[in-house]
Amino acid sequence: MKIIKLFSLSVILLIAPKAISQEFKLGKVSVAELEQKVHPKDTSAVAAVLYKKGVSRMEFDQNDGFYMMTEVETRIKIYKKEGYEWANQQVWYYNTTNLKERVFFTDANTYNLVNGKIEKTKLKSDGSFDEVISKYRGQKKITMPNVKEGSVIEFRYTIKCPNEGIIRDWDFQTSIPVNYSELKVAYPEYYVFKPVQKGYLFPKATTLKNPKSITINSKERNVGLVSGTSFSSDKIDYLETEVTYVAQDFPALKDESFVNNIDNYTASVQHELSLTHFPNSPIKEYSTDWNSVVRTIYEYDDFGPELNKTGYFEEDLKKVLTGLNGQDERIWAIFNYVKATIKWNGYTGYSCDSGVKKAYKEKTGNIADINLMLTAMLRSSGLTANPVLVSTRSNGIALFPNRNAFNYVIAAIETPDGYILLDATDKYSIPNVLPFRTLNWLGRLIRKDGSSQEIDLMPKKTSNDFVFMNYDINAEGKVTGKARRQCTDYNAMIARENFEKLKEEEYLEKLENNNGKIEVSEYSRTNEKELLSPTLETYSFTGNDLCEIIGGKIYVSPMLFFSQDKNPFKQESREYPVDFGYPFMDKYNITIKIPEGFAVETLPTAVAYSMENNLGSFKFNIAANGDVLQLMIVNQINEAIINTEQYEMLKEYYKGMVAKETEKIVLKRI
Repeated sequence: MKIIKLFSLSVILLIAPKAISQEFKLGKVSVAELEQKVHPKDTSAVAAVLYKKGVSRMEFDQNDGFYMMTEVETRIKIYKKEGYEWANQQVWYYNTTNLKERVFFTDANTYNLVNGKIEKTKLKSDGSFDEVISKYRGQKKITMPNVKEGSVIEFRYTIKCPNEGIIRDWDFQTSIPVNYSELKVAYPEYYVFKPVQKGYLFPKATTLKNPKSITINSKERNVGLVSGTSFSSDKIDYLETEVTYVAQDFPALKDESFVNNIDNYTASVQHELSLTHFPNSPIKEYSTDWNSVVRTIYEYDDFGPELNKTGYFEEDLKKVLTGLNGQDERIWAIFNYVKATIKWNGYTGYSCDSGVKKAYKEKTGNIADINLMLTAMLRSSGLTANPVLVSTRSNGIALFPNRNAFNYVIAAIETPDGYILLDATDKYSIPNVLPFRTLNWLGRLIRKDGSSQEIDLMPKKTSNDFVFMNYDINAEGKVTGKARRQCTDYNAMIARENFEKLKEEEYLEKLENNNGKIEVSEYSRTNEKELLSPTLETYSFTGNDLCEIIGGKIYVSPMLFFSQDKNPFKQESREYPVDFGYPFMDKYNITIKIPEGFAVETLPTAVAYSMENNLGSFKFNIAANGDVLQLMIVNQINEAIINTEQYEMLKEYYKGMVAKETEKIVLKRI
């Protein structure tokens, strides 16, 4: 997969000779800040982060040892009503049996300028509450009071994490401008964290070594002729690594069409615990490379050992495979059996939640429960199957070795012709047609011996959308016709999902309203449940507003409601890759019968052009034969991801395609 300059990434700290320092204090909101009507560098901004400062420092507790304490304070300016959403803030936290974090909001106030004086409104207790996100996470939410255009809000929150190896990710960019952002991380010399920066903009960083010490108090009971308790204190000196990152005047991160996940391109820094080395103890490595990451994951009790459990399904699997000998037959039978038997509960994760045996018994489980079970069944049937770790689109791209890079797992079967990828959690998925959420560049296959291999998740096979349409135009411009639409692979998956979302009556109403207020009749669809076959829709239609009559002439866009009338690529330049998700071909065969007493005055000219490197091609052909016009249009994109260097070419391609598809046929009276 050719991906050039998807985004700049750096794992090396940018060392600045001197950190940029600026004084900010909660409660010191100025009149000038409240009077400001627009952001000085982005007048379209609905709000702006005036400053955000965070400190993640490893601290020591006599009873619990080292833990991570994070403190963050933020000041935000609201410029417009559309920025009111920034008055709602939330901070997620781990909430599992083995890892319970605590989050506290304090010093939360809204400031307004009233009659030239600063008015302060304090957040009340009913403006703060907890919310469950999943079985593993919760979030603390606040809603700031008395927010208006021109308000400034401030708040502080702290996160106490009992796991000292977790440093929160820090974003220096967001969807609004950030005037000043600073993160300070500090930890003892016994720990080594690997910083990873991503995005196009990088903060400046400085590193210091600070002398620190901790005192460990202990007591010992003496038993003998004279009993008693003795107390002692041990002072331990160590060096603390302190890294400060500072960003100033970072612009808002603007979303664009066909962006995988805008967070992939956010200027941010992550810290992954690489190793620990305590006095008189050996070095313990965590995630220095992908092999060590996946080996660690494979050894988790809720991952590797779950693949070795087979007794719970063996008898049922024998029945499923009875009479089946071919590889494809066995794969399809096992795949469908798991899909039909175990329902996804909506939770992701590469670690089993219920465990495969319990999930099988209760017929429900998370992603890992289902797809590790699928992998075990495939192996049991004699196939070479292994799990593949995946990071979903919403989770971001997994480019750097770390245990949190993945949040999903699928199954892969090794064959002489390549890998067959399977995900049994989606009812419309078929072999090598994964749920769209998983199409996120690369996954990591793990074998039994703990070795790993990069797996390309992006589809190579073209998904088709073929439309066959014929229609008649009468002298008053009314259109009557029939349409037949056939979709394969990912287009078929999307079609089936759309069928499921709405009752047929609602679906037809939407079809009519979205296509020039046509009236649909004789609607039918086939292969809705036959997943290996294309979806097929047929219907008749009439439309009174599909043509224009001007000066006795009829003007009609020959593709009617199937034409693409807007170019999705309007930006002068593109910062992020264009992510279509999968290669596709849109093809239209259209037959038009013109009304009696009319002849063609103007007909669009035929065109055919291609992008470089076989990226895509567009063909438009039209021919007249008496009162019948025959039209054929093909738009084919051959790559799922198109890099930024090719953006200008893609923009011009779509510009030409939209112009041609919206070009009108002109009919005149004879």
